[in-house]
Amino acid sequence: MFIPNLLSADSGGETTLRARIVIVEDEPDLRDAVAEYLGANGYDVTAVGDAQAMRELSATQSFHLAILDIAMPGEDGLSLGRWLRSKMPIGIIYATAAGASIDRIVGLELGADDYMVKPYELRELLARVRSVLRRVPPPDEIQPAKAAVEAPARRIVSFGGFSADLDGRMITGPDGVLVDMAKSEFDVLEVFLTRANRLLSRAALSEAIGFAEEPEVSRAVDIRIMRLRKKIEDDPANPKFLRTVRGEGYIFTLPEDGH
Repeated sequence: MFIPNLLSADSGGETTLRARIVIVEDEPDLRDAVAEYLGANGYDVTAVGDAQAMRELSATQSFHLAILDIAMPGEDGLSLGRWLRSKMPIGIIYATAAGASIDRIVGLELGADDYMVKPYELRELLARVRSVLRRVPPPDEIQPAKAAVEAPARRIVSFGGFSADLDGRMITGPDGVLVDMAKSEFDVLEVFLTRANRLLSRAALSEAIGFAEEPEVSRAVDIRIMRLRKKIEDDPANPKFLRTVRGEGYIFTLPEDGH
């Protein structure tokens, strides 16, 4: 289980833990400006200048969200993002140079949650940070006075031997092993499972998972669906659950008995 290493602030007997964000950016002025702006908006921010520093940092700290520059000296942001995904369930926003569409598509295939094109407005970055953080496990809120209250039942959806824990954001395969799934992929799966047996257009999917309006949105949705099929379908080319309705969108077929 992911246990964030967070700063805390006490207020009225309660301890509120803030989301931790790490910025990996080799341009000092931009790095400092982003760190200062996000810090002023209530986040616990750490900033480093390259991938090696981020790898060393991750040995002692964990984060909810990483903002990664793609084009850095040494190890690039795409490679670093892939490594971070293997270590913790972290949200990722890539920063890429204007016009570098190939990096954007590759990043989506690696499970990125969002993109920013340089130069970008700090207010737009903040909006995207908030959007991604809504889709990742939130910071714990420790409230001792309410500890004895019984927790609500977890939302569990089963299909074809798979069991999806929508609250824990985990999916277990027929063999009982956890399925390795990026947050952006689970976001799409959750939309389908909570709207099973309903036709969903790409626009509806994009709106449900909070995608920004960009030319690559349709491609981003298709990539995530392709990745999902590889993980939950016996034959991704002939899907049993996540089916395409040509010219309309997608539908997730969920039998009433869950099999």
